[in-house]
Amino acid sequence: MIEASDFKNGMALLTTAVSVITTKGASGAHGFTASAVCSVTDTPPTLLVCMNHASRSHAHFIDNKTLSVNVLGAQHETISNAFASKLGSEERFEQGSWAELATGAPVLEDALVSFDCEIEDIQQVGTHSIFMCRVVAIKQSEQSESLIYFNRAYHHVAQVEIA
Repeated sequence: MIEASDFKNGMALLTTAVSVITTKGASGAHGFTASAVCSVTDTPPTLLVCMNHASRSHAHFIDNKTLSVNVLGAQHETISNAFASKLGSEERFEQGSWAELATGAPVLEDALVSFDCEIEDIQQVGTHSIFMCRVVAIKQSEQSESLIYFNRAYHHVAQVEIA
C-alpha cells in the first residue's frame, strides 16, 4: 500500500499551473488556490477542478453551481497566497482587480486566462470533490509569464521568442 506522504512527495514533483478558483451566487463570493485543474474535452469545452471536502468554501461552490478558473501569471504570487490562506472571503478578493463574465463568478482581470464555467457534475473521490465544468466564456490576457508550482515552491515560466 502506498503511504499518503509518499504520494504527496511524488506529486510535489509534478509541475502544475497555479489557479485561483472562484464562485459567486446566492451563497456569496468565495475562492481557493488550486493546482488540480485539467482539460477534459474540447467538445463541449470542459474542465475538471478538484476541491477538498474540508475546505470552508466547498459547500458554497456546490450551492452556487458556477466557478471560474483563473490561471495565474508570474506576478500573482500574493493572490495565490491570499486564496490559500485563512483570510476571509472579502479579504481575499481585496487582492487583485476582479470582473465578471457569463456566470457572475469573479474573474481576475489580468489572469493569463480565465475559464468561466457552470458545474455540470460532481464526483466524490476520497477526500475530494471533482467538479466537471462546462466552459461558457473565456478571457485571455497578454501576460507572457506563468506562475507554476514545483517541488513545493513557486516558479515562473516565460515564452521565449526565437529569432
